[in-house]
Amino acid sequence: MKQLFSRVGLRNEGFVKLALVVLAVLAVPTMLLAQEAGGEAPATAAPRDNIFLHIIKSVGFFWIVLLPTSLWLMAIVVLLTLDLRMSAAIPAGFVDEFTDTVNKRKFKEAYEMARNDPSFLGRVMSAGMARLQYGIEDARESAMNTLESIKSDKDQKNNYTAVVATLGPLLGLVGTVFGMIEAFMELSSGSNPNPSKLADGISHALAVTLVGVAISVPGIALNTYFRNRITQVMMDVSHTADDLLTQMYHNSKKGGPAPAPTGPMAPPPGAMPPPPKPQ
Repeated sequence: MKQLFSRVGLRNEGFVKLALVVLAVLAVPTMLLAQEAGGEAPATAAPRDNIFLHIIKSVGFFWIVLLPTSLWLMAIVVLLTLDLRMSAAIPAGFVDEFTDTVNKRKFKEAYEMARNDPSFLGRVMSAGMARLQYGIEDARESAMNTLESIKSDKDQKNNYTAVVATLGPLLGLVGTVFGMIEAFMELSSGSNPNPSKLADGISHALAVTLVGVAISVPGIALNTYFRNRITQVMMDVSHTADDLLTQMYHNSKKGGPAPAPTGPMAPPPGAMPPPPKPQ
């Protein structure tokens, strides 16, 4: 048995030596890399910036375009929010007060009330009442034309949110291309590119893309919201204005109350005259 092991050991001695040589070859570069990393770590170690501050720094001069774009979106959102309030479209108490005035047949006061009201309903009603003398259909057409002009104005403002939502990714793409150009310029500068400058270029590309998408996503959502809001508000104004115009038209066609008699009532034609009173 001992002779057998000794023979096996002699046969595998060459393989053992070869394995030791391979391990030595692999271990030496590893040790050198570890020593190099350990020697550079204290020199390059630095406190890590906050992620948001890092993004702000990485975007750099692209804030000249991205910041006004985001402020533009915020201004449009505030303006549309104020314009599309229900109190700005149909003021509280306007319908009841207008109906009460029309029922009292004070048409001139009702017209002045609508003309002096700056709301959507007031503008639509004043346009329709100005044509009411030519018929209810003419009045409705004039009122709907005014309502369509109001809706067109709000749609045009809302279109700017879609423009901002489209510009966001495109501006981010420009920043991405610019950052990648910087990174490849650093790679092509020599045999040993600076990893720090290479990382700065890539970070700039990603940061500008992130900010552009962050502007675009709310723009898309807000554009859809305001488009639906405009449709809802205009439908409410249209229905309310149509009801008030119809009510005023029918009230104007009704005859006024008969005046009270002030003298003796004349007999109807063909009736016999009353007999004379005895003396």
